[in-house]
This record gives sequence, structure tokens and C-alpha cells, in this order.
Amino acid sequence: MENNQNEMNIELSEELATGVYSNLAIITHSPAEFVCDFVQIMPGMPKGKVRSRVIMTPQNAKRFLQALADNVHKYEQNFGAIEEPNSGDGFPPMNFGTPSTMA
Repeated sequence: MENNQNEMNIELSEELATGVYSNLAIITHSPAEFVCDFVQIMPGMPKGKVRSRVIMTPQNAKRFLQALADNVHKYEQNFGAIEEPNSGDGFPPMNFGTPSTMA
């Protein structure tokens, strides 16, 4: 007996296949949903720009958290520990040397 119950057929359009670069994620939530804004901040630009917004249920957010943690663990097993920022607030500097850019 074949086990095809966990297989999904997912289409990835050519437009989405190239992906979106983000160097900052802002996550907010309500009782009904989590909103993940993926932001791109570039040197010399006065402000960052939201490149993608993903909205999910709390249940799917928890599944995403578990899947991301599992993948980070696998990454670190293959490539070594991911170093965390040393700054006091836990966030790396995002000003790219320009005084007008804030994270």
C-alpha cells in the first residue's frame, strides 16, 4: 500500500519562484491572525519597504514556528551555529551608515 496521504501538489508560478529578499521581519497579531511583514531596507534609502505580507491563523503560525525551528536546527547541523547579534537590544544595526534610516 502506497502512502500518498501526506503528499501535496503545489504550483509555484514563475513570478513567485524568484522570491523576495527581506532583511527585516515585523510580526504582529490579533486574536484571529498573525501578520508577518517582510521588509527590505537598502543603503542610501530613506525608509524600508514591505516586500511581502503573509497572514496566517494562530494554528498555522505555530506550525510555521515549529517548521522554522526544525530547519534552523538542520542548517546548524550542516553549516555550524548561526551567530546572534551582540547589540544590547538583540537587533543588528540596520542604518547602513546613513543617519536617516531607522529599523
